[in-house]
Amino acid sequence: MSRDTLSKPAKDFTATLDEQLPQINALAEQDYKGALDKLLLLEKQTRQASDLASSNRIMISLVDLLTKHNDWKMLNEQVSLLSKKHGQLKQSVTTLIQQVIGHLDEITDIDLKIKSIENLRTTTENKIYVEIERARVTKILSDILLSRGDLDKATEILCELQVETYGSMELQEKIEFILNQVELCNKKGDYQFAKILSRKVLVKSLEKFPELKLKFYQLKIAIANDENDYISIVRYYLSIYEIPFIQQNRQEYLSSLTNAVYFIMLSKYSNLQSDLINKISVDKNLPKIPTQQQLIKTFTTQELISWESFQQAYATILFQHEVFDQSTTKGKQHLEDLKSRVIEHNLRVISTYYSCITLKRLQELLQLTQSQVEHNITTLVNDGTIYAKVNRPSKVVDFVKRKTENELLNTWSGNVDELLEHIETIEHLVNKEEMMKSLTA
Repeated sequence: MSRDTLSKPAKDFTATLDEQLPQINALAEQDYKGALDKLLLLEKQTRQASDLASSNRIMISLVDLLTKHNDWKMLNEQVSLLSKKHGQLKQSVTTLIQQVIGHLDEITDIDLKIKSIENLRTTTENKIYVEIERARVTKILSDILLSRGDLDKATEILCELQVETYGSMELQEKIEFILNQVELCNKKGDYQFAKILSRKVLVKSLEKFPELKLKFYQLKIAIANDENDYISIVRYYLSIYEIPFIQQNRQEYLSSLTNAVYFIMLSKYSNLQSDLINKISVDKNLPKIPTQQQLIKTFTTQELISWESFQQAYATILFQHEVFDQSTTKGKQHLEDLKSRVIEHNLRVISTYYSCITLKRLQELLQLTQSQVEHNITTLVNDGTIYAKVNRPSKVVDFVKRKTENELLNTWSGNVDELLEHIETIEHLVNKEEMMKSLTA
């Protein structure tokens, strides 16, 4: 059982250790097990005297002794036993664990390394004062399992760590752990759990760590791409685009801006989408990618887009990019979504210029069948993008919402009030002119 250190040790073993440690080291060259027995005897004395400094020195010497002679089996036994000793100091246990972790890279046998790590994980379980050390060895074990191809097990043991609750862990290391958890979940295809884990990272905390900020948004893009959340992908690419070291690399910031352009085209119309596409359209670096600039202009201009002409003009360029790569399922889906966005754009333009229109004429403008036109109108109406009412018997589409009697009366009343205000203003102006005329007469 471990306990806190006393403010003052019952006895100071510094002089004793200064005398005996060199002798023990000399003995270890011939009989390291005999040297181990002497160290364990000194460990008991320093532990009972609550001499933390001397206890730490013994722990370090003990670990160095056994690792030097490659006796990891004995070391694992001693780690387990010493951590359970009555009156053991917490700081001494921490020193012991840290020293063992420092020597793990010396193990060449992977199976032995895994056993040693598992022993450390068992020893540190449910001990808050060595939670950071447990997290670090778990990360090492996860990397080993991942290198062996056991992705599920690697993800399971790493994601069981609740590092966001570790108050003693540095912020940067904490963020790195969470991002590693998210990365493994993404590789596993568990995007929902990855999304939950990513919420543990505060965006504000990433400002001091630009490299981690980049990795964070790259992982978020993968999650959003799985959900076809295009508008979020745009936001993430624009956040990457604004990272200082990305701005210093022309290829990187143009790549981020290009991706933002492609995904803003794929995003359904909304207030946020409108704000972002207008923000991109005035970006100072957009002219450096003229094709993408022309695409943005096409979608921000209140003119109809012919899908056939659009394909002829941009298909070759779009298909060269991974977003629209037709050899992938996502690429094919993105092309279909782009076609839907073109139809959506055209319907919004038509609803702006027409109060009503026949279905036949609408089919000609959209280059779609009647059922396709009705389906797209229904979708946009349900999304709240436009107002439309289809009169099937007369085959007419109304884009202006008809006002009720009360609304008409309110409009008429408002117009009358506005007219009376204008008359009153005119009367004041006439009176003013008459007064000015009388003064000059």
